[in-house]
Amino acid sequence: MPCERKPIRYGHSEGQTDVCFDERGKYIVTCGSDGDVRVWESLDDDDPKSINVGEKAYSVALRGGKLVTAVSNNTVQIHTFPDGDPDGILTRFTTNANHVTFNSSGTRVAAASSDFLIKVIEVTDSSQQKTLRGHDAPVISVAFDPSDEYVASSSCDGSVAVWSVEEQTQVANWKVLQKSSDVSNAKSLCRLAWQGSGKLLAVPVDNTVQLYERDTLTHVGTLSDDLLTQVVNVVVWSPCGKFLAAGTVGGSLSIWDVDAKLCIERQKHEKGYTVCGMAWHPAGGQIAYTDTEGCLGLLDGVCASSSSSSSSTTTKSTTGEYKEQNGYDDLFDEDDGGDLLDECQSVPAGEEEDDDDELLPATRKPRNRGNVLDDDENSRDTGSVKADHLAEDDAESGVSPAVLPPAAAAPRPLYEGPMPTAPQRAFQPGSTPAHLMHRFMVWNSVGIVRSYNDEQDNAIDVEFHDSAVHHAMHLTNTLEHSIADLSQEAVLLACEGTEELASKLQCLHFSSWDTNKEWIVDLPKGEDVMALCLGQGWVAAATSVMLVRLFSIGGVQREVFSLPGPVVCMAGHGEQLLIVYHRGTGFDGDQALGVQLLQLGHKRKQIIGGEPLPLSRKSHLTWMGFSAEGTPCAVDSEGVVRMLNRSLGNTWTPVCNTRESCKNRSDHYWVVGIYENPQQLRCIPCKGSIFPPTLPRPAVAILPFNLPFCQISTEKGQMEEQYWRSVLFHNHFGYLSSSGYETDEASQREKEKEQQELLMKMFALSCKLEREFRCVELAGMMTQSVVSLAIRYASRSRRMLLAQRLSELALEKASQVQEEEEPEEEAAYYSQPQNARSNLASRVARRSSGRAAQEDGDEDEQEDEDAQEAPMEAEEEPESKKSRVNPFSKGTKSPEKPSIRPVSKEGRVNPFKVSGSGKPSSSPSPQPRATNVLDTMTASNRKHTASTKAPVIKPLAPKPRSKAQTTLLQMSTSKGASKKPEEKETEKPRAEKPAAEPGDNVENTRPRTGFQLWLEENRKNILANNPDLEEMDIIKEAMSRFRTLSGDERLKWTEKAKGSTGESADLKKRKRDDEGNNEAGGQSNRAEKLHTKSLDITTVMMENSKLSQRESEASSSNDTALNGILDGMEKMPKWNGAAKETSKGEKPTSKGITRAPCSSVMESWKEERTRSVEDNEMSLPSIIAAYTTILRGLGEDPQRQGLLKTPHRAATAMQFFTKGYQEKIIDVLNDAIFDEDHDEMVIVKDIDMFSMCEHHLVPIFGKVHIGYLPNKRVLGLSKLARIVEIYSRRLQVQERLTKQIAVAITEALQPAGVGVVVEATHMCMVMRGVQKMNSKTVTSTMLGVFREDPKTRDEFLTLIRS
Repeated sequence: MPCERKPIRYGHSEGQTDVCFDERGKYIVTCGSDGDVRVWESLDDDDPKSINVGEKAYSVALRGGKLVTAVSNNTVQIHTFPDGDPDGILTRFTTNANHVTFNSSGTRVAAASSDFLIKVIEVTDSSQQKTLRGHDAPVISVAFDPSDEYVASSSCDGSVAVWSVEEQTQVANWKVLQKSSDVSNAKSLCRLAWQGSGKLLAVPVDNTVQLYERDTLTHVGTLSDDLLTQVVNVVVWSPCGKFLAAGTVGGSLSIWDVDAKLCIERQKHEKGYTVCGMAWHPAGGQIAYTDTEGCLGLLDGVCASSSSSSSSTTTKSTTGEYKEQNGYDDLFDEDDGGDLLDECQSVPAGEEEDDDDELLPATRKPRNRGNVLDDDENSRDTGSVKADHLAEDDAESGVSPAVLPPAAAAPRPLYEGPMPTAPQRAFQPGSTPAHLMHRFMVWNSVGIVRSYNDEQDNAIDVEFHDSAVHHAMHLTNTLEHSIADLSQEAVLLACEGTEELASKLQCLHFSSWDTNKEWIVDLPKGEDVMALCLGQGWVAAATSVMLVRLFSIGGVQREVFSLPGPVVCMAGHGEQLLIVYHRGTGFDGDQALGVQLLQLGHKRKQIIGGEPLPLSRKSHLTWMGFSAEGTPCAVDSEGVVRMLNRSLGNTWTPVCNTRESCKNRSDHYWVVGIYENPQQLRCIPCKGSIFPPTLPRPAVAILPFNLPFCQISTEKGQMEEQYWRSVLFHNHFGYLSSSGYETDEASQREKEKEQQELLMKMFALSCKLEREFRCVELAGMMTQSVVSLAIRYASRSRRMLLAQRLSELALEKASQVQEEEEPEEEAAYYSQPQNARSNLASRVARRSSGRAAQEDGDEDEQEDEDAQEAPMEAEEEPESKKSRVNPFSKGTKSPEKPSIRPVSKEGRVNPFKVSGSGKPSSSPSPQPRATNVLDTMTASNRKHTASTKAPVIKPLAPKPRSKAQTTLLQMSTSKGASKKPEEKETEKPRAEKPAAEPGDNVENTRPRTGFQLWLEENRKNILANNPDLEEMDIIKEAMSRFRTLSGDERLKWTEKAKGSTGESADLKKRKRDDEGNNEAGGQSNRAEKLHTKSLDITTVMMENSKLSQRESEASSSNDTALNGILDGMEKMPKWNGAAKETSKGEKPTSKGITRAPCSSVMESWKEERTRSVEDNEMSLPSIIAAYTTILRGLGEDPQRQGLLKTPHRAATAMQFFTKGYQEKIIDVLNDAIFDEDHDEMVIVKDIDMFSMCEHHLVPIFGKVHIGYLPNKRVLGLSKLARIVEIYSRRLQVQERLTKQIAVAITEALQPAGVGVVVEATHMCMVMRGVQKMNSKTVTSTMLGVFREDPKTRDEFLTLIRS
């Protein structure tokens, strides 16, 4: 069978690389253009040892514990191996050393350089050197023959020469190569290779390999292949000398049988990169290769594949007899090739016989057949059955079992069934392997725990994503803790036991109010902690004796129970405990894992009891945990993410495959968190590795979720996938409600509306495809109100049979809703006061009469009733449920309200009517509606409780970083509950009017706030101090003064405002209650009320938006000078005149408003609002969606190949362009202000600046010149450029940018003066508008003496232009 090509992995930076094996084949050694030599234990080693040897390393050779490298600093260096300690410089050249190689005994090194020389150096005494001269161009490569008599070399002069080492003369020269001026321009590296026996020399020439005989130094043959079209770069012989491997410029890998001159193996580089380094494993089973992109690859099973094509018939028959006799031992070697494989495993010349025991595992057959996970830390190193058997034979006899005679093995029964899989090791989700010196002990949604164990420090660092939870901690790791977990309450650590010490469990309860926040528990002797987790008020630890021990968060021991098998991992979330364990032995690479899910709250129960955990074929578990909303999730080594589907019998649904987002086969995504709302898979991209590095802190990427539905490229498949994904990702609402948590009802209603909209789109698509039966199936998943839309759509599509079927379905749904509501209404009836019961009875009567009229009326009347009564029914059930969750809430007054109000509140009208003047039309209109009719399908529960509502519990939800995340929409929403009673009070007077005119001042009917009362009483004082202020500026000044009041004073004004409107509010409430007891009037009267209420709500929302905008503007005007306003000018006496001149003459944005100066510059910097990294991650999906909408609006298809990732690229680019919002001046200037007795001008000019025009969102770029006169204090020069970077990386106008830079320097240093000049090109003038290509805008800000003294200003302007 063909050899196996392992996935390449990233090893070095782009450039020339080289590779070799150590003498025993235990390590792979590579070097690259990054100047590092890396020592790999295997291809899967995620933490190779790194040795820096210089700026670039071109070649590496290893022999006898000595590591030799050719380095770009013209030297050949030597290091010890495997320690990597420097052992001196062997020799120097005048230019780069290009290639080095050892002789067979390891006593000499041959080195080639670009100064046309070859040097042969004694390793033990570098002063003994022999120089070979004769090439006329840089020497590319050298090679020792096995007898150390000759050295072969290739050069850019086009020749291949053979040298006598002792005589230092050429004995042969063949002009077979193409000439070049330097190694970098050479067509090929032309790496030469001598056969192990020393008989032949292989020379790569173009796309062939020429063979020369050593004794006669004549050409004896050519190796070629019709399929090989690229230039051969490097060749290497197998240890047995029968095969030759070659790598080409185009990435082809070929292997020849030299005797038969036949190409027996062809492989292609995964990326097609140039192969520049190759090495054959000393045992002959593997070939390692490197490319010009710095990647490392491996061909496995090379000898086995080669031998199968060239074995003789006699060898095959002998092998067959040998298999029959060895039986079970040869299960792993069914493809062995007999004598030729043994020859590849034979000992090369010059090596000792006792190395045989190192040669056997080279075939890797036992390892692959035993399905041991490839050197992964999550697998137990148990080996395979045959590997253990062979190890025993080696220890007893000292002879390699691969060459044992058939009689040496006792016959055993032949077994041909599936082979057992090595069980997976226990691991901590979100951790990297324990053998790493720097590793992540855990990375979850709360924070990061890092471990450092090197010569300098053995410590643990704890970092929180939200610093409001707790500050970062540095812990000394004296107990050698290896397992950790982190929650918002505590840090949990555990260490393994030793012969002297027991395994310990240590908890640092940082959220405790007690002064003693730490407790430690010793486990019984011989019992080690294998996995642990933290929950809400509890701690769990699984041990090596298959026990799970539960503790309280304070250290009280609780339950202890046994597991059916060894633990694999554990995770906790709130009151949930998730345990994964081995439920049996897996076969053929599969793991047999079981899962338990326990509820540890007041009602303790087992949700999942030992069901199998599904994994991909031949994979293992890599991550297990909960989403931020509390849904269990799992990730396997194939990158498949699965989520528990509670609505489908606790089954596991695949929701994402991270491998689909990987660019290379060797790339991986390391999962750190899952969020359901919004739908985000947070993970760290690992290029060429499985685990990320600890430092620098890796960036977190967000991957989308996609269910593996069929035909996902079609419109039908996409909508089906979106619908069921939406259903799956919002099952957590039901779980949270059933567990006693209150949920975000607005978000839940929005998602339900989204699902119904998708169903309606699929219904319309099925109608177009004439799939009426499918339409009925889709309607069965719709709500009653949406089914009425479907009926209308079917009728207009002239599908009368479908409309009839849907009408029957609508009646069934209506009866089901009525049956579900009647028991609840009856219970509510008897639980309410008498007046509430009468209202409830009247509503039930009206609903019954509405249904009767619906059956007897015509089609239009039926549509009107469906559109108005169905939403009312939808409102009753959520309200009753909510009252059960919070029975003591004061805001549950729904039974007292007339039934028409919920409809008006939602703006409910007949969705099948096109209304022109606010009244429902009596006949359907053929014109399409401009608005989305599905907007009226929200869950309709708009009744807010009072401020005494129980707090919403959302376990482990990420907290906002700052107040800057609060948007205007959120502010309006938060005020909704307080605005609703005010709207109800004004409803009665409006209802008496025929209709509310658009020009009416609705605001006058609303009660005033405490701020409005305070403004009325203090308006005269504000105008007395500032008579020129406009109305907007008066409000800003009033806001700033009102904020300076104490909390008690502001509360008094608020209560005063409420008291002034209390009597009128009570009167309106009584009138409204009296009105609710009467029957509703005619339809026209009802429509007028609806119209009036909608106008009122619209006006209130507009006023709220205006007020929020005023508050925001006033807040910005009250910010410090670092946000664009010059504050605290009275601190600088020299500038008083300038400050007055600025306020009067230039009319800055502050319009002369006087404020109390900031207490300190540092405090003003701290108050500056910033955008955090977490904000970027949370807002990225919405920005991506916005760019997708923009592309569609431009007429483009976002799904075409060139635009697939454009929204994501544009979103991340925009976040980078505006990164100044997430930086603070205080962080930049923290330690860079120095006391210096310097009073001369300091100028930094030509600072590159890139910004974004806030009017058109196009670039502004140019130069910034900064000068200041120090006042006993100076600023680090680079900090001036950093200040420019912070303010320019925002949405800006050039005038404000100039002033912000000047003011920031002023407040930081208090200098005698500051001058800033900005010269910039605005693309909004170049690319659009006037399109003036060479126009530049120059702005300046002069403060202090730069403004007062013309000579100082002229000196500054002259110096920046010189």
